Amino acid sequence: MADALSILRDYNISKKPIDEQEGHVIFGDFSWPKDVKTNYIIWGTGKDGTSKEYYTLESILFLIKNVKLSHPLYVRHAAAEEIPVVRRPDRKDLLAYLNGEIATSNNVDKSAPLDITLQRPSKVKRVTTTNDDVTNTMEPLSKRSRLEDAQLAMRNKRLAERLDRGDKSVTTETIKSLSDSISAEKIAAMKAKFVARKRKTIQEVDDPTEGFGIMTSLLYVFDITSEVLSRERNWRTRSTVLQSAGKNFSKNVFAILSSIKAKEEGKSQEKDSSSVTALLPTKSNPAGVKKSAPQAGYSRYDQERFRGKEETLGFRIDTMGSYHDMSLKSVMEGAAARKTHPNPKPRTKAPVPVAPAPQKPLKRVSRTPIILIPAATTSLITLYNAKDFISTAQKKSEGMRRDNEVLIQRRKGDATVPYRVIDNISKLLSHDDWDRVVGVFVQGPSWQFKGWPWLLQDGSPVDIFAKIQAFHLKFVEQKLETNISKWNVHVLQLSETKRHMDRAALLKFWEVLDKYMTKHKSHLRF
Repeated sequence: MADALSILRDYNISKKPIDEQEGHVIFGDFSWPKDVKTNYIIWGTGKDGTSKEYYTLESILFLIKNVKLSHPLYVRHAAAEEIPVVRRPDRKDLLAYLNGEIATSNNVDKSAPLDITLQRPSKVKRVTTTNDDVTNTMEPLSKRSRLEDAQLAMRNKRLAERLDRGDKSVTTETIKSLSDSISAEKIAAMKAKFVARKRKTIQEVDDPTEGFGIMTSLLYVFDITSEVLSRERNWRTRSTVLQSAGKNFSKNVFAILSSIKAKEEGKSQEKDSSSVTALLPTKSNPAGVKKSAPQAGYSRYDQERFRGKEETLGFRIDTMGSYHDMSLKSVMEGAAARKTHPNPKPRTKAPVPVAPAPQKPLKRVSRTPIILIPAATTSLITLYNAKDFISTAQKKSEGMRRDNEVLIQRRKGDATVPYRVIDNISKLLSHDDWDRVVGVFVQGPSWQFKGWPWLLQDGSPVDIFAKIQAFHLKFVEQKLETNISKWNVHVLQLSETKRHMDRAALLKFWEVLDKYMTKHKSHLRF
């Protein structure tokens, strides 16, 4: 059934004209009164147990006509014409739904009762005579004849009902025969149309005047039901569906039930298990025959029993022998020594076997590269900003705590490669840890490398830069340190004003580091 809000939305989207006549809103062949309620819920209703209220068709149509007005001005115009206003919270959502911007709205109640549409009122003027004869002065002759025939039939029906009720004012002379005014073809067409419409409608059981129609419909339904039942074939019932041709559940189920009963009566569990085993038929042991010992299967640790003496190629080799509890001298002397001493003195006291000490698993060697940075706060790169490179002063002002070390996850293709960043060489405990150091950020003074390996006698870190890739980070506006110009250090320059160029310096850093690791540290993960 079409509702007024959906029809209004379709007309508003397609910009079709909407007609209003005598308190009705007309949409083509549909018509509703102006005060009919739509299924759009008014904001603030239907909550906390309150009943739902809906906007009327007139209020929504008035909003569409005055959509260009501001909301306070629209409210004043609606109050002047005594039309219910659309509240401000509903205004945006309702207009979006009516303009087709959204397909549906949460405020549209699909379960709301809808009023039935009325027939569109005719625009012609009708004149009623004293004989209740209705004539149409504005319609064409073809339409007028059909209208007169339908009205005449309706009038005759009302008169016949009044006559059946015993109304003395109605006589049989006042009822005109249909055959006098309507031809037989028209009567047959009307009858066929009435029968076709009656098949599509539901008969009202409570109406006593429709008794014959109810009986006819019941007989018709009974005929259809009997015809359907005559074609049915019984395939399964609730009894046959529980049956199985390939299974016999009686023995198994009875055995289980008997074991449960035995447990409840307090019998021993061994008797129960024996009874259950006796009752349950098995394919492997149908008659309770003893099973033979299982044959030994294949074992890669028991290959000697398959080999003969011919496989020793003539040598007297005892393949089943062992060197357990033998000294090194007896092993070196071999079989000759054993022959000379066939009966060694028996030991008076057997030694107590001592369990071998469990071997510690080998420690897994890490392949994560390590990058060393200065510990001084005056350096441009510290543990505060090793990940995002925001100034150390700003990090401290934000209250960020300094980490002991930082793990940088570098995105490389579809995988990520970790790099460990530290500023304290005391964490490098072994030679393997120093071997994983691939880069160092040099600040300038030589005391930065105090305690490092590979230092020369005069404290120069030249050999360090031959084994580790060194970098120096500075602003373009700053002066280069004297030591940096003398050492084998790759300088990365940043601009204090053009910070968008930092990424270029970062890419250059990874490029130089990858080339060094490919040449010198290829065993690490990068």
